[in-house]
Amino acid sequence: MTSTDLSPDTAPAYVPAAVLNSTPRVEPLTCAIGAEVSNINLGVASRDSGLMAEIRALLLKHKVLFFRDQDITRAEHVAFASYFGELEDHPVAGSDPDYPGLVRIYKSPDTPNDRYENAWHTDATWREKPPFGCVLRCVECPPVGGDTMWANMALAYEKLPEQIKNQIASLRARHSIEATFGAAMPTEKRLALKAQFPDAEHPVVRTHPETGEKVLFVNAFATHFTNFHAAENVRYGQDYAPGGSQLLQYLISQAQIPEYQVRFRWEPNSVAFWDNRSTQHYAVMDYPPCHRKMERAGIKGEATF
Repeated sequence: MTSTDLSPDTAPAYVPAAVLNSTPRVEPLTCAIGAEVSNINLGVASRDSGLMAEIRALLLKHKVLFFRDQDITRAEHVAFASYFGELEDHPVAGSDPDYPGLVRIYKSPDTPNDRYENAWHTDATWREKPPFGCVLRCVECPPVGGDTMWANMALAYEKLPEQIKNQIASLRARHSIEATFGAAMPTEKRLALKAQFPDAEHPVVRTHPETGEKVLFVNAFATHFTNFHAAENVRYGQDYAPGGSQLLQYLISQAQIPEYQVRFRWEPNSVAFWDNRSTQHYAVMDYPPCHRKMERAGIKGEATF
């Protein structure tokens, strides 16, 4: 076939090189959650509103996005995350002194694992307004091990038995920083932390503010239901403590189902960007004492409903 045989309907479209070079390539990693996005530089992307809108749409669809080979500065990291909202500090982990809101999560042979990250959790649900999302960049990691996993909690809710959905529809749960980060502190420091951040209360099933999805919203920070003691749940007083506790643990355990998960192997300059409103994550601490340096920008969120 010669070029003259091509009709307008069959002729290849001309795509300018500038567009070709800035078009993200998206590869889903599982059927449930996660996609790797390539042909993009996040430092450049933060200055392109159209590209950032595309990234936001991809985030809502895949819930966690992965980017390789992002040799970006801390300023660019902060600029990218800040496009989606104001950044927040962490009261225990602290932030980079030059970049408020950029938390340095550094492990070393001299620093023992703190046993907070390797539990299924949604970041900072002990806040009345938990984060919108987080942008985590790997600075240095073990040659093997130290992966992070994410779970799709909208899918976890969707797959619950109908009788469980009905039972939890109006339930609310308490989330506590005191019972987690504070538990290893001396009493006075722990109580001061709780005074600064009183336990938050959230619906067990939250509504995603952008997609409208129902999301199972209990995790390792959840301590108990606040309104379980109703006639339909409690026949005798004895039902209250074990009944509510067992149901809560059953719901928390849903994040452990592999069909809802994606697992990501880190490399230096890899970045993960996740929607904190619809996911949980787990940092696997299966590596020997070594350096693992991660930097995370947490983006402020909205009240749950």
